[in-house]
Amino acid sequence: MTKKLFGTDGVRGLANSWPMTAEMALKLGAAAGRHFRRDGQNRHRVVIGKDTRLSGYMLENALTAGLTSTGMNVLLLGPVPTPAVGRLTNSMRADLGIMISASHNHSHDNGIKFFGPNGFKLSDEDEKTIEVLVRQGVEPVQAQNIGRAKRVDEGRQRYIEYLKTTFPSGKRLSGLKIVVDCANGAAYRAAPELLWELGADVIEVGVSPDGMNINEKCGSTYTETAAQAVVAHGADLGICLDGDADRVMIIDEKGQVADGDQIMGLFASNWARQGRLKGGALVATVMSNLGLERHLANQGIDLLRTAVGDRYVVEAMRKGGYNLGGEQSGHIVMTDHATTGDGLLAGLQFLAEMVCTGRASSDLAAVFETVPQMLENVRFGGETDPLAHPDVQKVIEDGEARLQENGRLLIRKSGTEPLIRVMGECEDEGLLASVIADIVVAVKHHAGD
Repeated sequence: MTKKLFGTDGVRGLANSWPMTAEMALKLGAAAGRHFRRDGQNRHRVVIGKDTRLSGYMLENALTAGLTSTGMNVLLLGPVPTPAVGRLTNSMRADLGIMISASHNHSHDNGIKFFGPNGFKLSDEDEKTIEVLVRQGVEPVQAQNIGRAKRVDEGRQRYIEYLKTTFPSGKRLSGLKIVVDCANGAAYRAAPELLWELGADVIEVGVSPDGMNINEKCGSTYTETAAQAVVAHGADLGICLDGDADRVMIIDEKGQVADGDQIMGLFASNWARQGRLKGGALVATVMSNLGLERHLANQGIDLLRTAVGDRYVVEAMRKGGYNLGGEQSGHIVMTDHATTGDGLLAGLQFLAEMVCTGRASSDLAAVFETVPQMLENVRFGGETDPLAHPDVQKVIEDGEARLQENGRLLIRKSGTEPLIRVMGECEDEGLLASVIADIVVAVKHHAGD
């Protein structure tokens, strides 16, 4: 059976439109509650976190109603990062964790991500089972078995305290001036508090959420704001998080941006030298730059590629016993410390390298030379699949032939938005631009409304 509701990262869409309606959230809550309720005893618990979107209130209440109708007790964490939900699901011995967030998307979107009792995102099989239950409907429990809901105020602080344990013992951030851009999202309190408690001089950006300004000209998808702040304040480092803080971009003291590939390249090289890199490999997606692959190969480190999406990275890591992986977009997964991508954790580990080596962020943030890469997004409408059209396929084949062994193409549908992503890499930037332009024109022509 093919999944309909779930994409590459939970259920996501335009708020108050299918599937991001209160009605569907109630059904999802009831279905997930029924699936994860182990027996008839009223002692099961769910933790729910959210980011700062206005629609989060609606979805939080609807999910709570659905879950309690199946006998699940709900613990409401309020605004916390996605990785905090994964962490707290496990540490609070919950049967299920839920994060309400559309990550890096604009405020009009929202999403629902599920975590199993081990703190990892659900498998495809669990998601398919929940979809079946949504369609079939779930019988509510008897009145005396209805679950309860309560606010948990200390969830954010529990997460902060855990992150501090991952920082080198006895070390502090004293003397470092750090810009932290929280994208007006889920980490708007946790990130500045963590850095301040470790002794840093913190310049806060994107910490005034109003329900509608999440990711708006700030955060990991719009690094210009933080880069300007780094230069203006003479900061040592900038940490740019996205709306739910599961991804990060690093900005050095010169205002230059390091993406997930550069961060993973730094960690993989250092961990390999220290004997900490399990399996002698880094797990990344097909989007990671060829320059990263070449850099790792020169050190005898393998790069294992997966489909796009941090859940697929984590699945490959767990299956192969690897402990470092992530995405170019800034999801950095360190399974020694976390069950999912954690932007704040990754930023903290970068700071640990600065503190322990005494090197400037610019010395650490550019570890390899990137191969020129271009990415164009084409929006498509309705049920149209432009990639299935023979004309588009022919243009893509011609492009691959023109690049030959000097580059590569990756053309795919986004798993979170109605977009076709046209990506290519080649040493010859002029040739690359021409190939990408031809494909974009063909895709647009057959993209529908």
